[in-house]
Amino acid sequence: MSKQSVVLRSGEGEQLSVTGGIVRLLCEADKTDSAWSVLECVLPEKSGPPPHEHPWDEAYYVVDGEVRFTLGDKEMLVKKGDFVYAPGGTVHAFQSATSNPPARMLIFDAPAHAGDFFRDVDREVKEMPRDAVKMPEIGARHGIRFIR
Repeated sequence: MSKQSVVLRSGEGEQLSVTGGIVRLLCEADKTDSAWSVLECVLPEKSGPPPHEHPWDEAYYVVDGEVRFTLGDKEMLVKKGDFVYAPGGTVHAFQSATSNPPARMLIFDAPAHAGDFFRDVDREVKEMPRDAVKMPEIGARHGIRFIR
């Protein structure tokens, strides 16, 4: 594998439907020699993952809207222009706190892990909340442990 330059224009890139939100893969593991990946996530109000943990680091930059974050035992409201870093092993969760505009974030993970997990969710989780029971198994395949 080798590193490759990437240029994506607005609206380009693979878009996935993930539990009511839209995930756009911007730069994936195959382009960075698995060092990192980045995606854009658009979250309708009250959507987002439950508490979970994994061994890789994640960072979040809120582009629009507001997001409620939990990092360990701390809860906070994160707004447009704010940045959050969750080291590997940190139990974390987030949920959109706005609908107009919907929350929009850039999510960075290092080393890269996000793309294949989100593809599996897009393919296997079609109807919520019925298909929510599939999430722990999908997560386990990708090294993610959901807490509840």
